[in-house]
Amino acid sequence: MKARERKTKEERRDEILDAAFQEFARRGLDGASTEDIARRAGISQPYVFRLFGTKKALFTAVTARCFRRTLEVFGRAAEGKRGAEALTAMGDAYVDQLLMQDRTFLLAQMQAYAACDDDEIRDVVRNGYGDLVAYVERVTDLPAEEVSRFFANGMLLNVIASMGVADGAEPWAARLIEGLKDH
Repeated sequence: MKARERKTKEERRDEILDAAFQEFARRGLDGASTEDIARRAGISQPYVFRLFGTKKALFTAVTARCFRRTLEVFGRAAEGKRGAEALTAMGDAYVDQLLMQDRTFLLAQMQAYAACDDDEIRDVVRNGYGDLVAYVERVTDLPAEEVSRFFANGMLLNVIASMGVADGAEPWAARLIEGLKDH
């Protein structure tokens, strides 16, 4: 019989964040249970609390991680590019790597926005979104109206994808998606 390898605190922390990401995306802050998160991570519920303190602290950690992932995708896409070329590359990467490939990512992001009635969560979301805006502004050096259009289009795509109509099967969604192609 092979002895189980003991995982580090950081490895366990990452496993809990992965499990929490799945649960919070599906059920939100109030609907997800730390018991289900612990079971999904293969650990005890008290260990979740030992590492994160509260369910809300775990939710904010998942939310911050989600924004960091978006920033990383933007960074890889924009590498070596400036201006409109960087903006297009970031938008394409967001759609291709996050929005269309990982419905759980989209749902987790939407749950974070929905939980913004809580001051601490709202601060995490504001900071994460603000970091994205600052990065896009810095890398593209484009006028405010172009950066605003980029984020407005992204939010429209989020809403369309969350309804499951990003394939354009609904005529109204197809018209909106077509309208975004020119911007």
